[in-house]
Amino acid sequence: MNILQDIVGWAWATIGTLLYVGQVISTFNFPLAQRLGLQEKPENTEPLVARLELMAARWDILWLWTGPIAGVLLLLDHALWPAACLIAGGAYVDAGGREWGKVLGLNAQGVAIGSSGERLMIWGAFGFLILSGLAGITIALAELLL
Repeated sequence: MNILQDIVGWAWATIGTLLYVGQVISTFNFPLAQRLGLQEKPENTEPLVARLELMAARWDILWLWTGPIAGVLLLLDHALWPAACLIAGGAYVDAGGREWGKVLGLNAQGVAIGSSGERLMIWGAFGFLILSGLAGITIALAELLL
């Protein structure tokens, strides 16, 4: 196992799990997610954005569990880790990129999305998804092709 495998494995097993749990909370109790700071506070965000985030959370709980599972498989050096990383990496890159595009589009139309601190958290989460997803895909392809 190399250092990048360790980094992605731990990141997905920990941060990926926290992001997934946040989306589960958002799906089943959106006001609680807002109070916990997992979603933008209503006073900082237009209702359209809250509805979009609720719908995204509902989709994410069906798909983003793949990251924590792939992270554990990576850490265990299980034979299925390359396939799991391709699946999770694709899911993470898609989710982060799609959400990034959505927020940029809403911002361009003047739609209020969170406070400055909330926006920093948004960009951090999207950046994590995209960069770690690309790293996961890269190490999986290297393992399978080299």
